[in-house]
Amino acid sequence: MIKRKLIITALAISAMIASIVPAMAVDRPGLVPHSAWKSGLNVIKVGLIAPMTGVFATLGVNQRNSLQVIADSINAAGGIGGAKIQIVVRDGGLDPVASTNAAKEFAGDSSIGFVMGPSISSFYAGAAPYYEANKKLNCQAGVAALDFTDYKYGFRSQDYFKDDYAQELTILQRKGIKKFGMIYEAGATGSAADSFFQASASNYGLTYLGWQVITSTQTSHDAELQKLINQGAQAVDISNNAYGAYTTQAAADLNFKGILFGGSGSQNIAFQETGGDHFVGTLMAAPNYQFPIRDKSTWMPGYKLHIDAIVQQFGTTTGPKSGSTSPNGTAIEADCLYAYAVAANKARSFDSTKVRDQMAKLDIPATMTPSGVRIHPGTNHNFYSADGISVYQWFKDANGWYTLQVNAVAVLNSRCKIVGWLAHRSNGDPLICTKSGQYSYYKIQAV
Repeated sequence: MIKRKLIITALAISAMIASIVPAMAVDRPGLVPHSAWKSGLNVIKVGLIAPMTGVFATLGVNQRNSLQVIADSINAAGGIGGAKIQIVVRDGGLDPVASTNAAKEFAGDSSIGFVMGPSISSFYAGAAPYYEANKKLNCQAGVAALDFTDYKYGFRSQDYFKDDYAQELTILQRKGIKKFGMIYEAGATGSAADSFFQASASNYGLTYLGWQVITSTQTSHDAELQKLINQGAQAVDISNNAYGAYTTQAAADLNFKGILFGGSGSQNIAFQETGGDHFVGTLMAAPNYQFPIRDKSTWMPGYKLHIDAIVQQFGTTTGPKSGSTSPNGTAIEADCLYAYAVAANKARSFDSTKVRDQMAKLDIPATMTPSGVRIHPGTNHNFYSADGISVYQWFKDANGWYTLQVNAVAVLNSRCKIVGWLAHRSNGDPLICTKSGQYSYYKIQAV
């Protein structure tokens, strides 16, 4: 009788441990989400719609590279519910019709469990109705505008444009800028940014000079920039897409002494290639882009793991004129697949509604994610909130191009690593890293 009780107790303890261990693996995904359940499937397909050809081909290739790296790591850890990830790619080019048709195909394909793309806000606006109608879970790393509370099955892993601009306008205000304008192509993002600036500029003591609309076929923005210069512009918002590189060229042509600022697209080396030294000083808002920060000890662990894998497998691209270098990957795209794996593990299912509900509840620390940014979508379905947006300023010296983070929060008299590094206190007081004896410290200084 006693022996039987001991056996029953041992079985109960074993069952309890078996139930706890998978839960811990799910709730603490680490740098790689490990499989913690059995789906009964050998393969789970995920779709990518991206420009694999044309002027935006670099974006599409980099998105695919990052997805492949994260898929390989998850597959090596057992897949998702035992199912190995298979990436299916469709070339959307820079064509809204091709992008929408690919979205329609994936939305109606029951073998595709999750979709990423198409990039560009207006393209996604055309694709989203198909996703919603077919309850196809999707994640977007190239859609800066649009309100994702409008979508039940759509999530965003790009920085929301309002969060970017709120950070950058604060910095412009600190730098004493009074007037600024925008040069952007027609479309959803340009329209949304124009409306935001009209409504918000005065809150930062700034005067918004309006939107100079460009087209995708233009190769010079000299006329548009000159109009803003004539109105006294001290800063100009540039396109987050490849077209913004022509504005940096215009700044060089017209010897513009003001500040250029934009979104995460400014990490594309095309901007340094066309703008040259006039790209120095440009502000870039992004969820996290530590690659040009020279001190790799500051890189987030998950980000470092992902970027090191990208560089090892796919290398880097170096501009022949500028010498600027970037990795051939896009970490915020990897976040989409990373979050999907974690959410599916939590749901123990590939059912789109169940996975969606778990994805909305995620709260994964920045130390774990491929992007190095905390993922906590909530009801608005934005992976990142304002607290996850960094603003970097581009610089160049004898050793090449690099960035300094200019919206970091630091403590007065705290040690800092790089002289000239800008930061601020939690109350908004500007700080700058200055040399004091043997060490560098943050000091209050107007910036």
